[in-house]
Amino acid sequence: MRRRDFIGLAAWAAVVCPLAVKAQQANKVYRIGTISAGVRLNSGELQHSLSELGWIEGKNLIYERRYAENRLQRLPDLVAELISLNVDVIVATGTLAPIAAKRATSTIPIVMTTAGDPLGSGLVASLARPGGNVTGLSLMSPELAGKRLELLKEVVPGLTRFAVLWNAANPYSANVFDQTKLAAEKLGIEVQSLEIRSSDDLDGALEDALRQNAAALIIIEDPLTYDNRQQIVTFAAKSKLPAIYGVREFADAGGLLAYGANLADLTRRAAGYVDKILKGTKPSDLPVEQPTKFEFVINLKTAKSLELSIPPALLARADEVIE
Repeated sequence: MRRRDFIGLAAWAAVVCPLAVKAQQANKVYRIGTISAGVRLNSGELQHSLSELGWIEGKNLIYERRYAENRLQRLPDLVAELISLNVDVIVATGTLAPIAAKRATSTIPIVMTTAGDPLGSGLVASLARPGGNVTGLSLMSPELAGKRLELLKEVVPGLTRFAVLWNAANPYSANVFDQTKLAAEKLGIEVQSLEIRSSDDLDGALEDALRQNAAALIIIEDPLTYDNRQQIVTFAAKSKLPAIYGVREFADAGGLLAYGANLADLTRRAAGYVDKILKGTKPSDLPVEQPTKFEFVINLKTAKSLELSIPPALLARADEVIE
């Protein structure tokens, strides 16, 4: 081949090949696997946000949805199902689901939507440089535990003893429980631990709070407590126990106070990670982000049923008051 012909062929390939690759990518239907240790959580937010980015279910995207329904022993099998389906990305909710996914694959990108403590759980090497195949959104914010206790004390000024309901099988819940204990020690308040590992433990744990004369409750958010929020909220109401919860959905269900990250916002932001990964960005090049949108919600109807007077200053600070 003459040199002139070779140069011309190389120039043609430089122009045509990238276009061919793009055309191939445009015609490809990608497969997204979603998994949670609990039940369905904000999956509609992910689908809607991805559609706004041009990823349409049935057109260029297929969803494979799996939910362990708080039977944690099912997580490895559900992850294995997703891997066998050759998904392009795994979107994992909470902390336990991405841990199970990471144990099963080091090659398929994993996007966390609401991981409690990705660094402490070993999911990433660092928040700025995740390394490996895992990235996404963290639910953890160091000041949350102390802030929730402060808010609860404003509603129950003479608080000397409260109970914390938490999932002992979840490292995120354990971390937040430890932070709550430290905050209580600084304020000289006694803490009672209500450990659960399944829905079957709930009744006994909550009744134990009454037996040991807890004056209030703090509920640490995770798939187990979230999925059983109506039972927890109903118990608190019947027992006349003021309670503060980790996410607004508890207040929507009738809980007194809620303060924490906006789960829907984290799920929407996770769609951006999926979009970048499907377009070729490596997970290791995408820093883990922390919550930026927090909500403080007061259910005034519940406060009245508990015969509690919410300080006007506290009402003024609320993002939403449910009447």
